[in-house]
Amino acid sequence: MSQFTKQEKVRFQHVDYAGIVFYPRFLEMLNCLVEDWFEEALDRPFSKMHETNGIPTVDLKIQFKNAARLGEILTKKLWVKELKNSSILCGFQFVNESENTALEGEVTLVNVAFSPERNGIKAEPFSDEMKEKIKIYLNS
Repeated sequence: MSQFTKQEKVRFQHVDYAGIVFYPRFLEMLNCLVEDWFEEALDRPFSKMHETNGIPTVDLKIQFKNAARLGEILTKKLWVKELKNSSILCGFQFVNESENTALEGEVTLVNVAFSPERNGIKAEPFSDEMKEKIKIYLNS
């Protein structure tokens, strides 16, 4: 199974008073994983993409399995479950150093184009070149 993988240390900024990751911080970590995947694996950095396009999340399913604690190193994994004309269904999993899953789920991303006035967006098909890069991570 081909996956995009990154590690992230749980920092003080991520945790609540109990010293465990506050759930919205997991969403930020997920967004960082998606952003890194687009830049490092798909050669489509957000800094360039967002001049004309975007890749918003339109559906998100998460199951929180185990607490992640201050100081732990999380391995964040992302793969493609389904590639459509203008959307991607990705699976993801964050595991700690003991291989316990902290969270897992699915995120649907849609490729969109901005209107020239930047006051609207609409779905836009991925280019053939982008589809080929995404297919490397497809695990059906």
